[in-house]
Amino acid sequence: MQMAFSCAITTLSRHWHSPPILVSLSLSRFHRANFRLVPVKPIMSSSSASETAGTAPLETKKVTSPYGSWKSPITADIVSGSEKRLGGFAADSQGSLFWLESRPTESGRVGSCIGLEPIIEMNLIFAFGCCRRSVLVKEAVSEGEKPTDITPKEFAVRTVAQEYGGGAFTISGDDTIVVFSNYKDQRLYKQSILYKDSAPEPLTPDYSGPLVCYADGVFDSRFNRYLTVMEDRRESSINATTTIASIDLCSNHIKEPKILVGGNDFYAFPRIDPEGKRMAWIEWSHPNMPWDKSELWVGYISENGDIEKRICVAGGDPSIVESPTEPKWSSEGELFFITDRNNGFWNIYKWVESTNEVVPLYPINAEFAKPLWVFGMNSYEFLSSPGQENLIACSYRKSGRSYLGTLDVVQSKISLLHIPFTDINNIISGHNCLYVEGASAIHPLSIAKVLVILDDQKSKVVDFKIMWSSSSISSCYKLYVSSPELIEFPTEVPGQNAYAYFYPPINPLYQASQDEKPPLLLKSHGGPTAETRGILNLSIQYWTSRGWAFVDVNYGGSTGYGREYRDRLLGNWGIVDVNDCCSCAKFLVDNGKVDGNRLCITGGSAGGYTTLAALAFRNTFKAGASLYGIADLKSLKDDTHKFESRYLDNLVGEEKAYFERSPINFVDKFSCPIILFQGLEDKVVLPNQARKIYHALKDKGLPVALVEYEGEQHGFRKAENIKFSLEQQMVFFARLVGNFKVADDITPIKVDNLD
Repeated sequence: MQMAFSCAITTLSRHWHSPPILVSLSLSRFHRANFRLVPVKPIMSSSSASETAGTAPLETKKVTSPYGSWKSPITADIVSGSEKRLGGFAADSQGSLFWLESRPTESGRVGSCIGLEPIIEMNLIFAFGCCRRSVLVKEAVSEGEKPTDITPKEFAVRTVAQEYGGGAFTISGDDTIVVFSNYKDQRLYKQSILYKDSAPEPLTPDYSGPLVCYADGVFDSRFNRYLTVMEDRRESSINATTTIASIDLCSNHIKEPKILVGGNDFYAFPRIDPEGKRMAWIEWSHPNMPWDKSELWVGYISENGDIEKRICVAGGDPSIVESPTEPKWSSEGELFFITDRNNGFWNIYKWVESTNEVVPLYPINAEFAKPLWVFGMNSYEFLSSPGQENLIACSYRKSGRSYLGTLDVVQSKISLLHIPFTDINNIISGHNCLYVEGASAIHPLSIAKVLVILDDQKSKVVDFKIMWSSSSISSCYKLYVSSPELIEFPTEVPGQNAYAYFYPPINPLYQASQDEKPPLLLKSHGGPTAETRGILNLSIQYWTSRGWAFVDVNYGGSTGYGREYRDRLLGNWGIVDVNDCCSCAKFLVDNGKVDGNRLCITGGSAGGYTTLAALAFRNTFKAGASLYGIADLKSLKDDTHKFESRYLDNLVGEEKAYFERSPINFVDKFSCPIILFQGLEDKVVLPNQARKIYHALKDKGLPVALVEYEGEQHGFRKAENIKFSLEQQMVFFARLVGNFKVADDITPIKVDNLD
């Protein structure tokens, strides 16, 4: 029997308040959840909506129970199946919003696509798994109607360029077609967006498999073509050839793409000026990653469409270490971009073409951009309001928080725009508005429509409305949500501090005894050049609502704090990150926040490496979980894909360090239980790494378990696997270090050398 219940979701609008939206959920998906649903009336005020999840708990006296043993409505089913994922968004010239969405359910069944490591760790929602479709969606035409799916059911919009993808679709300037990359064959298709159910038509050749990938494309109206980054894997899947190519849009016959720019290892951000006479782009070469060193080029386009002359705008001077990114042409044909020269922070600059000089617009020790892990980022936007040609909408990140503002190019002044988001990823300009992708400690990742009044004195937000949200049910659990506290703690290097978000345990139904301190789960983010952010994340609340303390560490090497902080990891991966994680745990113990005898660590990919290295080379933690983590640095260097194949040259350094910092070579130093999770189709960290560490620890006699998932890549996408990984970590830690029994009905897997 199925029943429905309503969960009130408050949609922010004018003054950030409006009547709630009621979302109906089927109980069939939550039949294992250990909580009682509180029925609510179909219509309620905003105030009553905010109390929905907490009415019953507030009327109940708290039960005293050990930390970790508390019951919570935020189940693993909720975590794995409640969220949609965002793969990019755009607006047409009329201001209509389009977004790329991957859903937790498809065709009536539960599915999931958390995606690749940057998705999980940096809130960069960039890539989608093969187990469910990612669909281009257009906003509802009028209030009360539903958004429209643009993508036909037999297609999925996703590119696997550079493995991490991004920039998988582009809408034409005349709002008639969308060009997108199809996941299955990686070909480009064009599709009319004027007519419902129009069939996509292929634009690129069929290579009998997904051998050529495309990303980050733009339309070139002067030559009726599509310019895109092209990654050709026909000769080598490990060492693909990357170029900027043009795709003919006017021919009825599919042609081979025409290469416009090539010869370097990587390219991104091909951008055409308003007259179609110049193209800007970013390029970089091994062994650098794009945030280490890159170059901004401008090419002049001949009458036949070729690049006849080119000039290096930024990154070519060997005396200046910088990583320019996100070039963009204004409507007047002026080139703007972001780089980290001078002060070491990604700031906005302008190119003076006549003298080939670059000029900073607003120097500040804050980051206006993110590392280029994926294609299609958009951190700033020109405002299109009449008379406001000199204004740029932008966001910057400082001290663990994002700020939205308008930058006056002439006066070099920023006016802040106050919105509920404390974390901002991307910005695009709509019709007399902005669309902002962001989140906060109480808001899940969302797209908001922001109406702004612009005048000579300051800019002011007059309307803020959520257009899309990754989770329609997260507000149901607000009384169970632990708010993050940004902490700054001393590292092992005198005078150097690092940062983390600390989440204390919270549950309105439970409390622990006064003499008990909570167990701690420390998370080491991936990348390792990433940044964890203090936004609403139900996977964290899964732990805190059960009585765990949780800390998410931005160790030295993380982005968001400038180049100097980022460069702490150069030559020191496996040292700085490990030391900072251990220092953070010690800081929390010394301040009486957590139990020093129940410290656990977890992480995925590069975070999995930090986890394994901390367990091998330090004695701080009592147990750990590694998700698709790296055990052998040399194997990673030899086997991984092109984009990251030389990443370790700068992070690790000399050859002997690969051996000395690889946990697989020092299994005799492990002294505590470990559980490992691995996808068998992972091309970033191959499955043999998890197997090596598993067999070595098993032979040593330590409690160890290995879970392998068929069909999973780098990051788990299937809901059942996400759920299983979360629950098994919980019960593994509870059995081996927690000294408590979990409230959930979880059957633990067999642990070698224990069961």
